Amino acid sequence: MALLKAARVADVPTLDVVVPDHLAAAAAARVLDAEAASMVKKQRGAGRRFAVIGHRGKGMNALASPDRRMQEVKENSVRSFNEAARFAVDYVEFDVQVTKDVCPVIFHDNFIITEEHGKISEKRVTDLQLEDFLQYGPQNKQGKNGKPLLRKMKDGRVLNWNVQSDDPLCTLQEAFEKVNPRLGFNVELKFDDNLVYQDEELTHILQAILKVVFECAKDRPIIFSSFQPDAGQLMRKLQSTYPVYFLTNGGTEIYADVRRNSLEEAVKLCLASGMQGIVSEARAVFRFPTAIPKIKEADLSLLTYGTLNNVPEAVYMQHLMGVNGVIVDLVPEITGAVSDLIALPETDTEINDLSGKVVKDAASTPNFTQREISFLLRLMPELVQ
Repeated sequence: MALLKAARVADVPTLDVVVPDHLAAAAAARVLDAEAASMVKKQRGAGRRFAVIGHRGKGMNALASPDRRMQEVKENSVRSFNEAARFAVDYVEFDVQVTKDVCPVIFHDNFIITEEHGKISEKRVTDLQLEDFLQYGPQNKQGKNGKPLLRKMKDGRVLNWNVQSDDPLCTLQEAFEKVNPRLGFNVELKFDDNLVYQDEELTHILQAILKVVFECAKDRPIIFSSFQPDAGQLMRKLQSTYPVYFLTNGGTEIYADVRRNSLEEAVKLCLASGMQGIVSEARAVFRFPTAIPKIKEADLSLLTYGTLNNVPEAVYMQHLMGVNGVIVDLVPEITGAVSDLIALPETDTEINDLSGKVVKDAASTPNFTQREISFLLRLMPELVQ
């Protein structure tokens, strides 16, 4: 068994994510029984390349975290995407919203926050014209200063958006034009959980995004994903060129829309609408491991995101369980660990990547003893806590 390296469990940064409750450990303990261990064995070698995806590029910015790696480079920027491309990532994930004048831009938060005349002000991204949106933060034109860019934490604090390597805000088109063409794009269709969207409005937004994708994507692999069930369904209806994945917390948080509250509901939604995959919070996979065979039986791909994906042991355990890929913040550490842990044999074979394309690669079949599997399974409750 290859030696584990990179982040230890104790080194996982605080990324403004809700810590799992006391039920998490108890739920994860269910993985320890013989049936689950058998399931892990059966799921090894899922038949697809195990993908590592850079979260918002080379990792999200957690401005309140003591871990300086979370403030290295501005998230969701051309620089962050190209920094991620230096490592063995298959895709970069980023958030797309559409401005008032119908331009798709890359930005995670619903509001842009700045300081004007000594007062904090915030404006909804989708209420801004493109020209106004691009005025925040560093500017492309030399000698031009942008408006201060601040960020609100979940606890209400407003912090200066300071990173070691800053970069201007960018449009979706710029990403296609300036980012290393070998990288696939996981385009998250971003919507505000607190708003109700009509189909006409969703169609208008998605068509604006599709226009740029169809004009600029060329051979670049693309995956669409969204937490908004109606947007995911509609994107699947509007096009069949690129796969659409449904994003879910998998029951780790509860919403008014029941479609968002479990992996079981996610499977139902995908089957009903023709979506091709699920992107789940990693904790949900460990809490409800028996959902994985059901996802596989439905012929759906499964990706995960969340803080656990910054722990190599947790990533490798997911590989054994049949997860197809992970979205990570600590790109250098996790790509290095995956390279060591998921060794590929020399024999070439044709496999599918996440976008459905057939690629030449080597079959990935880890060779673990029952004792080693048992050890990893018993590690999971500690990781989930």
